[in-house]
Amino acid sequence: MINVNNVTKSFNKKVAVNIPYLEIKKGEIIGLVGNNGAGKTTFFRLLLDLIKADSGYINSNGIDVAKTEDWKVYTGSFIDNSFLIEFLTPEEYFTFIGKLFQLKGSELNERLSLFEKFMNGEILDQKKYIRNFSAGNKQKIGIIGAMMINPKILILDEPFNFLDPSSQAEIKKLMQTMNSNYGTTTLISSHNLNHITDLSTRVLLMEKGSIIKDIPNKNGEAFTELESYFEV
Repeated sequence: MINVNNVTKSFNKKVAVNIPYLEIKKGEIIGLVGNNGAGKTTFFRLLLDLIKADSGYINSNGIDVAKTEDWKVYTGSFIDNSFLIEFLTPEEYFTFIGKLFQLKGSELNERLSLFEKFMNGEILDQKKYIRNFSAGNKQKIGIIGAMMINPKILILDEPFNFLDPSSQAEIKKLMQTMNSNYGTTTLISSHNLNHITDLSTRVLLMEKGSIIKDIPNKNGEAFTELESYFEV
């Protein structure tokens, strides 16, 4: 589904990402972990062609992400608030995304209804712009915008940030359901090892821009190895 080949990226001569080869298969849930500055967000930005690699290439379902935008029609993502259009209301924002992905009104409403518990009555019908929502609710709006299109590939950077425990549990359920129903290939990053090992089928540990461990995670078995690394 995703192939990374000899991809490097540096800023001011400091290596941010250096991945000789990585294959992510259809339907995998990949958890990306590492300390601040390990390269997680930069890697996600490269996957989404938000920044250009210094060398190498990334294929998404056989498509070179740097050469065409064809992969965008099946990719949902939320990295940070720059993905939001903050002068819109949530309803206007979701409608805008729906139009981009040719979702008609009834289908859009049906998709949004799946997130009713996650929204907790705090997102729709609030009569205010996205910029006036709390950090947690902005996070919810961004995540919903990425997931409501039923993407083949879902990329979320620190999706559990700013969310209360109930919302964190609910978004994990929603991601698992999407993966089960549609075979969505999912990549998430987080500093919370419990969330990562609860959800992921495979965990990638980054350090200084490189993937230093690629750990299968059946029934959360990666937690002990990760905990040992971060305790050093």
